[in-house]
Amino acid sequence: MSLKARISKLPGYNRVVLPYHHVKAWHAASKNDYPAAGMRVIGVTGTNGKSTTSFMIFHMLKEAGYKVGLMTTVAYGTWQKIHDETMHMTTTSPGLLNKRISDMREAGVEYLVLEVTSHALAQGRVFGVPIEVAVMTNLTHEHLDYHRTFERYREAKTRLFSKADFGIINADDAHAANFAVFTKKHITYGIKNGKLRAESVKLGTNGVEYVISDINLKITTQIPGEFNVYNSLAAAAVGQYLGLSKTQIRHGIASLKGVEGRMARIDEGQKFEVIVDYAHTPDSFEKLLGDMRRTIGKKRRLLVMFGSAGRRDEAKRAAQGAIAGKYADVLVLTEEDDRDVDGNKILNQIEAGAKKAGAKKIVKILNRKKAIEFILDQAKKDDAVMLLGKGHEKTIERADGEHAWDEIKIVRGILKSRKKK
Repeated sequence: MSLKARISKLPGYNRVVLPYHHVKAWHAASKNDYPAAGMRVIGVTGTNGKSTTSFMIFHMLKEAGYKVGLMTTVAYGTWQKIHDETMHMTTTSPGLLNKRISDMREAGVEYLVLEVTSHALAQGRVFGVPIEVAVMTNLTHEHLDYHRTFERYREAKTRLFSKADFGIINADDAHAANFAVFTKKHITYGIKNGKLRAESVKLGTNGVEYVISDINLKITTQIPGEFNVYNSLAAAAVGQYLGLSKTQIRHGIASLKGVEGRMARIDEGQKFEVIVDYAHTPDSFEKLLGDMRRTIGKKRRLLVMFGSAGRRDEAKRAAQGAIAGKYADVLVLTEEDDRDVDGNKILNQIEAGAKKAGAKKIVKILNRKKAIEFILDQAKKDDAVMLLGKGHEKTIERADGEHAWDEIKIVRGILKSRKKK
């Protein structure tokens, strides 16, 4: 482990350096003359679903003819042009954040959809950014390596709502009430609970359909999974608050064909299904793999490949293994930004959870590209292969630093080469 990593693990380190982070945020906002002032900012936070929800809101506003900007884990830019995000950080450093918002101001952006992490809120990176609407997708255990306790993690997330004029909250989440107390005005959404409730839900392999009962609005997405019922409900709630028509809301959400690395289907003519997704938390595993198992049924095989990041929350590794072991027929465990942590130790921790869950077949291949080649070799007609954890990211972190990585491109290349043989 590097000296920097060892220092960061000292008790109380994160709190000691908070003043430094706050000064950086103040300086960046001041230097750029508070570029978000005058924009209508929609901040999206939660453990999972932030990027997809942000993209849905962005597309909804773009299709409605508004000058809108976007900043997420996956990409950033404006209604005119979107750029891939290459950094391993959702809410960028205060300097880069304010510079990009400044560029958006010059371009004439009126609305800004901003994905906001717990790290960014705890460190005050969004200082000077006026939040009009705060959106909460869900809350499960994540980033406890930084926050140390779940309560601190939750408290950091709720800060977005204390800054906002209006809140949009997932009523089916166990922590909904913790967010509601921070906003004078808010609306809730959900499948079981909430003001805006999804009814007559139909889950398909190519998307979801449902009706928002309170406003009698039919929603269709091009992205599958029950979690995208929630993501699109949140987006629809934003549209309703901003005064968009039902047609604008419906059309805007339906126009999003996909988000890079989020349930991205790879089709190169192979006889089995291949999906690349960024899922890397126990909650996202449960939702994603549970949905896939229900969709393909028990007769088709589910093959899953993933790892767990080094220098991050160790407690989730066995949980990831247990969930994957419950649903998958074949598990391939591999690297996933191991950094300077022993990759074999990480795989063993995942494996322990998978074995307890009764996993049918577990294979450990530390090199991620070799692991991809192996799992694609194992796939047969009508199987479903899911490659989790890297999604859209363009680098992979190892002990000697960052290396170029594009999972979707790598998978396409392997499938194409085999098609030629």
